Amino acid sequence: MSQITPHGTWTSPISAADAAAAGGGAQWLDVVAGAVWWAEARPAEGGRVALVRAGEDGAVEEVLPAPWNARNRLHEYGGRPWTVVGDALVFTHWDDQRVYVRDLTSGTVSAITPDPATPHGVRYGDLRQGPSGEIWAVRETSTGPRRPDVARDLVALSLSGGEPRALAASHHFLTGPQLSPDGRHAAWLGWDHPAMPWDGTELCVAEVLADGTFGPHRVLAGGPEISVCQLEWGSADTLLTVMDPGGWWNLHRVALDGTAVNLSPVTEELGGALWKVGSRWFVPLGDGRHAVLNSGRLAVIDERTGEVTPVEAVAGLTEWLPSFAAYESGVVGVAAGPVKETAVVHVDLTTNAVTDLTPEPAEVPPAAYLPVPVERMFSTPGGEPIPAYVYSPANPDFEGPGGELPPFLVHVHGGPTGRNYPVLDLDVAYFTSRGIGVVLVNYGGSTGYGRRYRERLREQWGVVDVTDCVAVAEALVAEGIADGARLAIRGGSAGGFTAAASMTTTRTYGAGTVKYPILDLYRWTGDGGETHDFESRYLDSMIGALPEALERYRERSPINHADTLAGPVLFLQGLDDQICPPEQADRFVAGLRGRDIQHAYLTFEGEQHGFRKAETIIATLEAELSFYGQVFGFATPGVPPLDLHR
Repeated sequence: MSQITPHGTWTSPISAADAAAAGGGAQWLDVVAGAVWWAEARPAEGGRVALVRAGEDGAVEEVLPAPWNARNRLHEYGGRPWTVVGDALVFTHWDDQRVYVRDLTSGTVSAITPDPATPHGVRYGDLRQGPSGEIWAVRETSTGPRRPDVARDLVALSLSGGEPRALAASHHFLTGPQLSPDGRHAAWLGWDHPAMPWDGTELCVAEVLADGTFGPHRVLAGGPEISVCQLEWGSADTLLTVMDPGGWWNLHRVALDGTAVNLSPVTEELGGALWKVGSRWFVPLGDGRHAVLNSGRLAVIDERTGEVTPVEAVAGLTEWLPSFAAYESGVVGVAAGPVKETAVVHVDLTTNAVTDLTPEPAEVPPAAYLPVPVERMFSTPGGEPIPAYVYSPANPDFEGPGGELPPFLVHVHGGPTGRNYPVLDLDVAYFTSRGIGVVLVNYGGSTGYGRRYRERLREQWGVVDVTDCVAVAEALVAEGIADGARLAIRGGSAGGFTAAASMTTTRTYGAGTVKYPILDLYRWTGDGGETHDFESRYLDSMIGALPEALERYRERSPINHADTLAGPVLFLQGLDDQICPPEQADRFVAGLRGRDIQHAYLTFEGEQHGFRKAETIIATLEAELSFYGQVFGFATPGVPPLDLHR
């Protein structure tokens, strides 16, 4: 029989350590010589990214042991960090950003790129196989003292080492070149400031000359208002691409003369935002069939009918990462669902058999303590739709007192060109199992709903995102689902900006958790140049071009409105963050001195953009729970008290 206990005070078997253990997982999956390989983030090892493969007996074998860390800082978010050529595993190593080769027979490891003159002065990513055992990659070189001072080119690397050989530099931003099946051409994507890759990119092709260099490139597809997010060679003289000339990312076949055919014209998203170079939203299956990710769900295109058919065998898996491959009569990828944690999954498209290739976690919380997301469609006062996922409190041991509504957290995703998915998330379950509801909002600007929905945020960041989240929060209160006096907003990165903007421009929330945020728009992207090159012109579209929109930058910056905070704030910041550097939060918190505003500011050595270490994830979740308890007046047993300052 359940106990009657105030929301927020419920005891739960889901600890912050459980959430930290689930915070890593598989990424950058591929199939090598008939075996499934993937990278694996490990919070318990300081966030190190290992490489593993599934053996024939079902056991998972590590192929890149510590201390090697298969990550890179290409575009700061990283690109494809590994490939295999014969018995050679080629990978980028986080500590020095060099490219290494590990002999899979002897286990010896050797560097094949020069030692950079300065730490992180040269980076490589999106590793691809070139001709004759060469490795092709994107090289990123620091050219000055500011974070945005960067140049890029495409290079060839020899497996025996030596100086990289330059191949092309068609655009300021590039993806790794891919070799055609006949070895005669190379293709890649490129774009220039101020565009982001979901705004406009170009599909480039060049002849591979006899000496291994590239001839002049030609642009086959894309443009200022067309985003191409992935390419694969379909044959020696055709390419398969995902692009959105009609406002939706669809799969196209493009001939070398530039002729393009949409293989399945649908008002659905079969691609996504290219935050990480080398992401994959489709894989050819042969015989005119292609596996695609339709807003994160697995589907198959049949060119003969032009139809996009969901794979019913995995209908319960609502998020497939853009990292999957063809494998044994089907596909293998990294997927999760409302009642299933992220796992490597193989689905046989002939028999519909589904097999997990990653072992079940040692300790899985009982299902009764896990919230099941409810997909909702809210609306703005003007009638614009706002998709969201509601996670209500779930704990079989407790229920709230009669008449008491639960506190609710409005979770804002990052990006802002990103999205939430309806999946099992132990970060969310950590709160819901204690009696605190959570709602994940896909505000205007989110991906998955077409270009028009993405562009609702054009020059409206800090307005549309804020008002959409308020509309969802107030609807939950009006429906009697959430306690209007105990609403909080939380988010990281761009979500941290929206959380801070919400706390300084509305009175909907009583508390806000702001993680590795943007707080001073002009200093972040303008002459201050505090952010990295990839996003240094992002705000041209989100806020407006400088200097014309300077006043808008000042007005939208939460740092200029700290005196209007609606309630206490908790700041969480990694000290090695190159995307949203700590200077932003430092200045905001310094401005709170002498003001009667409760706040706390926790910083973490060795953490970059997003938290990867188990000890950091544990500390931040427990601090956040204590923060809400203190602000909203409920006890948080077993959690270290957070020191709130005035």
